[in-house]
Amino acid sequence: MRVEGEREFAAPRQTVWEVLNDPSRLAKTMPGVQSFDVQDERHWRANLKIPLGPGGLKMSVDFEKGEERELEYAELHAKGNGVGAIMNMDTAFHLSDAGSGTRMKWEADVHILGPIASMGQRVIQPIVNQQVSSVLAALDAQVQEASAAEA
Repeated sequence: MRVEGEREFAAPRQTVWEVLNDPSRLAKTMPGVQSFDVQDERHWRANLKIPLGPGGLKMSVDFEKGEERELEYAELHAKGNGVGAIMNMDTAFHLSDAGSGTRMKWEADVHILGPIASMGQRVIQPIVNQQVSSVLAALDAQVQEASAAEA
């Protein structure tokens, strides 16, 4: 399943870049984070509880930063395992100036395997869309917070 979009932030590109590349700030953008462990600047792990069905889906997700061009482009790879599901996600973002703010174009390829995947895209797509909206709103809040701290 591929999702993509665009978002503008009322902050300079440097601020948006710093938030997107700070694992502790990024952890605050993910719904359902129960624990978060930074292994080094390119690898971290999160334990999540994803709202999916009764009780939710608990998943351990390993993140690895991929290619990056400072202030412009970065990739993030995620592999998750939980009871009933395996998830692989490749995501990338492209930053550019938008007046005094920053435009972010993003894309993600999400692959879910296992019994959860049998629910079908018709059921999973709205959940993915809701999670993406939640992450983008939380990212905007983190950018605003970082921008206010710099002022």
